Amino acid sequence: MLLALDIGNTEITVGLFQKNELEAHWRLTTNPDRTPDEWGSAIGGFLVQSGHSPNEVHAVCLASVAPPVTQSIVDGVARSTGCTGVTVDARTALPVILDVDEPLTVGADRIVNVLAAVDLFRSDSVVVDFGTATTFDCVTADLRFLGGAIMPGLRTSADQLTRRTAKLPATELRAPTRVIGRRTEECIQAGVLFGAADAVDGMVRRITAEWPDGKRPRVVATGGLAPIIAPLSSTIEVTDPDLTLRGLRIAAGHIGLEW
Repeated sequence: MLLALDIGNTEITVGLFQKNELEAHWRLTTNPDRTPDEWGSAIGGFLVQSGHSPNEVHAVCLASVAPPVTQSIVDGVARSTGCTGVTVDARTALPVILDVDEPLTVGADRIVNVLAAVDLFRSDSVVVDFGTATTFDCVTADLRFLGGAIMPGLRTSADQLTRRTAKLPATELRAPTRVIGRRTEECIQAGVLFGAADAVDGMVRRITAEWPDGKRPRVVATGGLAPIIAPLSSTIEVTDPDLTLRGLRIAAGHIGLEW
């Protein structure tokens, strides 16, 4: 089995693949204070709870945008499964052509996202990833990464709003039923979520207007908050919260891992 880890600044998404099928997945908080033993215990516990032994893991592939915790996680996973994780980044021999000015600065999560989008949909695509930041990643059907855009993530925006405004309470990010809120929590939900959806739609329209050869790319949403925002958007066509994990599975195949 393959263990795939998407290590973000806020959360770590872990997926377990049996051949090409995603058998189970979990989320952990990115906590830099955890020791390798604690990471190994947490991930080993998830495997056992899903009915699998850590010994069934034959390969580990990961993408990380959080260097301070990466090595600790790799060490913990190795202690739990006996497998040394292989890290995917901009230097990895993948079929994605990074047609940007600074290719080595492109995040690993963005690379595997576009790899998965083209593998699944076989078309020019814009991948909108709702993470700590909201990223827009543009790729052609022949795997030429054109670049994209980055804006503050939903949780980042909501946290800053409530942290810096004394009378606004921390609010659960769930889809509002109306734009005109009757309570403060409703007002925050409407502003953050409808505002994010409209921002995404505006960005997608601008991206589409600049697309090479006048083509219209498919818009794919991923990330933990994608299922909340996608129904509020008029441009998102497909939602796959596990797209990054699927991209890691595809990348693992390209770099010769066997599981």
